Amino acid sequence: MDISTKLVSILKELEPTGTTLVAVSKTRTPDEILEAYNASQRIFGENKVQEMLSKYEVLPKDICWHQIGHLQTNKVKFIAPFVSIIHSVDSFKLLNEINRGAIKNNRIIDCLLQIHIAKEETKFGFSFEEAIGVLASPEYKSLKNIKLVGLMGMATLTEDISIIKKEFHSLKQFYDSLRKEFDFSILSMGMSSDYRIAIDEGSNMVRIGSSIFGERHYI
Repeated sequence: MDISTKLVSILKELEPTGTTLVAVSKTRTPDEILEAYNASQRIFGENKVQEMLSKYEVLPKDICWHQIGHLQTNKVKFIAPFVSIIHSVDSFKLLNEINRGAIKNNRIIDCLLQIHIAKEETKFGFSFEEAIGVLASPEYKSLKNIKLVGLMGMATLTEDISIIKKEFHSLKQFYDSLRKEFDFSILSMGMSSDYRIAIDEGSNMVRIGSSIFGERHYI
C-alpha cells in the first residue's frame, strides 16, 4: 500500500476513538510528507531540530509541527518561532528555555511533560514525583509563555503486552490525577508497535511513523 492508503486506513481506525494522529515524519523526504499532507494529514512529528527546520522551510505552512524527540536547550531557539507543541519536556531547565524562546517570538508554546514509565534507562523523562515537584514549584508558575497541556510517555520496547499495558495504565492514572487541576487535555502515548494498547489504556494522541511511511530511512 502507498502512504496515502495506509494513512487513510489508520485515520478511519482512529476516528471512533477521537484519538489525534501525529504522523512521525523523521527521516522522511518532503515528497513523502507531502503525500500524507495531500491525504488530509496536517500534524507531523520530528525528532531532530535541524531536520524539522529544513522541512518547515519547504512544506506548506499550515502543517502543525510537533517536536517529539529529546530536545537540547541550545536548539530551542530554532523551532520556537513555529513549533506547535513540544512533547519531550524532560527537565525544568528545558521548560525555562522554551519559555524564553516563546517570549522572544511573542508566543505561548504548548508543551507536554515527558514521563519516564519504561524499564529502559536510556529513555528520558520525569518520574511521577519529579513531575509533581515541577508543577508545584513557584518557578513553574512564573513561566507565562509556555502552557503545559498534558503528558507524554513511551512504554518499554518489549513483546510482553502485560508490561506495556501496565506502563500505559500507570501513566493514564497519573494523568487523571492531574488533569482537572492543571487543565490538561493531551495524553500522548503509543507508537506504531503499541498504539492500539495505548488507546485501550486511555491515550488520546498517538505517534505513528512506520505504519504510515514504511520502514524508516536513515539519513
